[in-house]
Amino acid sequence: LCEFGPIIHYPAERSSSLAQHRRPPNMSVPMASEGATVPSVTFKTRTRVPVESENPFDWKDLTSEDLFKGKRVVLFALPGAFTPTCSSTHLPGYEKAYEQIKALGVDEVYCLSVNDAFVMRQWGLKQGLEEDKTPGTLGFTKVKLLPDGAALFTRGMGMSCVWDTERGFGERSWRYSCVINDMKVEKIFVEGGAITQNSGPDPFEVSDAETMLKYLQSVKK
Repeated sequence: LCEFGPIIHYPAERSSSLAQHRRPPNMSVPMASEGATVPSVTFKTRTRVPVESENPFDWKDLTSEDLFKGKRVVLFALPGAFTPTCSSTHLPGYEKAYEQIKALGVDEVYCLSVNDAFVMRQWGLKQGLEEDKTPGTLGFTKVKLLPDGAALFTRGMGMSCVWDTERGFGERSWRYSCVINDMKVEKIFVEGGAITQNSGPDPFEVSDAETMLKYLQSVKK
């Protein structure tokens, strides 16, 4: 016979704490809108270092200010590396349009997901992105993959969501794209116009590269 350990009875306050962890993240932060300042956070990235090794990478902290201050960048966010729409259309679209976007007054293009740096790198390699092996870089020559592993930027943008009962996902980013101009949101495209927790559909209509190109072309001076 199998023997089981004793049944554990948690005190009421512990049970309440466990229940808290199962709830969606705090949604009190309003969804970012045009004119808003983006959150100041630290991204835990991996960068190539000049050593002969099977793993020639080290940790590199990059802040929002490092990436966005004094620059005009395009950032698009998606629910997860290796997921279908993100891999088949969203990232490939921006990778293909990278040079066109930069020619319209954009300094850099970032793809953000609530995944860690290791997952983001492997996804980029699987997607066939061209590697940048220069020490100190973020790893790829065109679209830069930005890991928001602890969802700090995503929460600060008011874009945090879960698909726990729908897809078994924990906390992720809602799908959106934006232009960040010197730390402020110049333009933002949010799928569905708002976040839907545990959404059945995964809308992909306005955060694509073509929509972004049309906006950048319309405001080019």
